[in-house]
Amino acid sequence: MSRYQLLIFDFDGTLADSFPFFLDVFDTLADAHGFRRLERDRLDVLRHYDLRQMMQYVGLPRWKLLPVGVHFRSLMAQNISRIQLFGGMREFLRAAAAKGVQLGIVSSNSEENVRMVLGEDAGLFRYYECGAALFGKRRRLRHVLRRSGVAPDKVLCLGDEVRDIEAAHGAGLDFGAVAWGYTAPQALQARAPRHVFATIADMRATLD
Repeated sequence: MSRYQLLIFDFDGTLADSFPFFLDVFDTLADAHGFRRLERDRLDVLRHYDLRQMMQYVGLPRWKLLPVGVHFRSLMAQNISRIQLFGGMREFLRAAAAKGVQLGIVSSNSEENVRMVLGEDAGLFRYYECGAALFGKRRRLRHVLRRSGVAPDKVLCLGDEVRDIEAAHGAGLDFGAVAWGYTAPQALQARAPRHVFATIADMRATLD
């Protein structure tokens, strides 16, 4: 599978189709923690924002990120049956693992939620770095890298947010941006990822 020996995935919006759930509970989170609700008619614009811009837009101070994240993970745990992997993702993961590629996850979501959604395929992943701070993924990526022993130029990070790209580049790792998640593909491409994948089939064709 390509030249990469280790693939490190983000979870929400990359492996799991959780954006509809995120939109459903956003107003609940906003009301509970005192920030602005999302205007659904502006979603096409907001998907071009990075996390810092989004926080500024809704009036969410950085110190509230932790309680909001805990609340979101709790709501997801209560509704975990609603969260599914994107179609074709299980087959991609199984094909990669069958070719000897190591798999890891670095996510701000909880390991319990991640494993519940992965189900029987949770065992395909050798490395779990979950519960990461929203701006703390770079350290987690480096931890996976040290544990794996894989050379940095043999590692590809995959994600759907600008902060994922920033974390990967900060760790000196290649990044593959996926177009099916939270952030508009054009906003991701502007940050110069190594790859941009329009579909899971495209990702598989590129990495095979």
